[in-house]
Amino acid sequence: MSESKYSQYDAVAAFHGHWCPGLAIGIQASRIALDRIGAHSKDEEIVAVVETDMCGVDAIQFMTGCTFGKGNLIHLDYGKMAFRFFRRADGKGIRLVYKPKVQEAMGSAGDRDEIMRMILDANPEDLFDIQPLNEAPPAKAFRMQSFTCEQCGEKAMESRTRRFNGRILCIPCFEKAEFRVK
Repeated sequence: MSESKYSQYDAVAAFHGHWCPGLAIGIQASRIALDRIGAHSKDEEIVAVVETDMCGVDAIQFMTGCTFGKGNLIHLDYGKMAFRFFRRADGKGIRLVYKPKVQEAMGSAGDRDEIMRMILDANPEDLFDIQPLNEAPPAKAFRMQSFTCEQCGEKAMESRTRRFNGRILCIPCFEKAEFRVK
């Protein structure tokens, strides 16, 4: 898909591994976020909350600088083509929801390349319902104490441990122990 018109997105596709309609959706969502919320996040200035685990999340990560490692990319497993973006400096936030009518129209189009071009050629605002958010951005990431699981001996963040029969367990060991008890 490396025509000059789309070459600015080749780095996004290289990061993701291939071109696909989902990646194009993420590119367009990122364009809106960068325009309305702010520039690429060097640290945690911008926060993205994604409600899907589809390909477009890679475009959001690449283009906005929001990453799981920095704690400013948050995944909510809702299975929706919806993305929230926040600017920490003033709390401004927007939520983008991919329009069902657009999705239906794209679905009736031809092949994947045609759908990708349709998405990338569209005005980004025509693809999404854009809603202002009246909620605070998620809290900044912070380091938690780690505890040693008393079953497997591996360290786990305090918030990801469970107490079971007076012992501190990581989630996988807790689930195994809990399953045996039932």
